[in-house]
Amino acid sequence: MPANTRATRPKEPAAPKLPGTLAPADGGLADDGVYLSADYGPLDLSAHDVEDVEFDRCRFRETRLAGTSMRRAEFSDAEFTGCDLANLRLTDARLLRTLVDGSRLTGTSMTGSALRDVLFRDCRADLSSYRFSRFKNVVFRDCNLTDANFQEADLSGVRFERCRLTGAQFSNATMKGTRLYDCDLYGVRGVQSFAGAIVPAADAQGLLFALAAAMDITIED
Repeated sequence: MPANTRATRPKEPAAPKLPGTLAPADGGLADDGVYLSADYGPLDLSAHDVEDVEFDRCRFRETRLAGTSMRRAEFSDAEFTGCDLANLRLTDARLLRTLVDGSRLTGTSMTGSALRDVLFRDCRADLSSYRFSRFKNVVFRDCNLTDANFQEADLSGVRFERCRLTGAQFSNATMKGTRLYDCDLYGVRGVQSFAGAIVPAADAQGLLFALAAAMDITIED
């Protein structure tokens, strides 16, 4: 490599832009609600069913949204830390400049949604689903994505770093430029969709059995 050439580091998702002071949230959720610059603490917002809600420059800390259903929700400049988002259902949602850190997303569903500049970090997201969703400049880092479902998703340019993807479903996903680094890929499904993905040699062994099964090849000890 020439002395004046440097390896290009992958671009990080844009961080949420939160104001210095946020108003305490009152805990209510309603259809067509617009929530601006609110600080959600350990509130229980579980089991709500709302649509056309918008959260702009909001922080969620240890907030419980388990089992809540939101249709056409929009999150921009949002930050989730230590939240319980298990079985949260987002349909046709939009997430822009959003951080999800140290949160539980077991069974969470983001169907037909658009995610841009989103970082999932140190999350338990087993059995989560992102079917038919579109990703741009999104990173999953140190996440448990066991049995996650990315069927029909556009994962172009998405990065999976040190993630557990055992049994994850990628059937008919678009993965051109998708990068997977130091991930557990044993038992992934829909391996035919990995065309165009970038996988280090050390990780490729995890794809061996999935490729063999897809080609009806028997591997003997």
